[in-house]
Amino acid sequence: MRVKKQKRHRKIVRFCTACFGFRQPYKVVLDGTFVHHLIANQVTPADKALSTTLAASVKLFTTKCVIDELKRLGESHSEALHAAHELAIARCEHEKKKSADACIMDVIGEKNPEHFFVATQDVDLRKKLQEVPGVPLVYGLRNTLLLEPLSASQRQFVKVSEEGRSHMTELEHKILKKRAKDILETDEMRDSLNEDENVGDQKLEMQTVKKKDNTRKQLGVKDGPQFKRKKAKGPNPLSCKKKTSRENPNMVSGKESKDGDNTMRSRSKKRKRSHKGKALAETSS
Repeated sequence: MRVKKQKRHRKIVRFCTACFGFRQPYKVVLDGTFVHHLIANQVTPADKALSTTLAASVKLFTTKCVIDELKRLGESHSEALHAAHELAIARCEHEKKKSADACIMDVIGEKNPEHFFVATQDVDLRKKLQEVPGVPLVYGLRNTLLLEPLSASQRQFVKVSEEGRSHMTELEHKILKKRAKDILETDEMRDSLNEDENVGDQKLEMQTVKKKDNTRKQLGVKDGPQFKRKKAKGPNPLSCKKKTSRENPNMVSGKESKDGDNTMRSRSKKRKRSHKGKALAETSS
């Protein structure tokens, strides 16, 4: 049971820190009934017991009206009065003294801007504070301290506030509309200026081109270099081979056959030498 209680307490504290902006050290306002309960059940020191319940460091407060109420209760609450004097005093801005519950309601206000935890044993006061958004309540049960779960009205307030933050208000809508209009106007002005600059640049380019043309005409300078077209030339005679006369192969073959016959004939005809002179020389010797 103790582990489940601690988990439940941590869940409530995380919800308060996330949705209502509570920060450590947590500030706790104690009324006379709660101080008297702590002393009667010997739950001391109070700051240590409350820091264990909230699982964080705490700072304890009370009000002048609570102290005055403990004084009026007499000697039965003398120890509670002495313990209340040791607590820090929360400012309550009212001239006449009020009851403790009315004073605490004034300190909390409509939305608990100071982010106070309220520790009380008064059931009627707890019911009143359950209607105020962002007010976690602590009460004692014998020698244990419990953190009361947030009421349905407090959770509904958180839900409505989150939905409101997700939507745009009328003022934000007007501001956004005005900014969009200003952006469109600036874009149109930029476009018009760019168009004017482009037109001016084109005019300057045309004027410079005309001036150049006029100066060239006056000076007799042609627009571009005049090149002669190259005509097709014949081949280099030194790099060409000499032409070879092509003869009829039949003629060549005929000549070769005739030459062949002549050679054969010339070879076949041998010169016959006469031996008469040789014989005459031999006889004369």
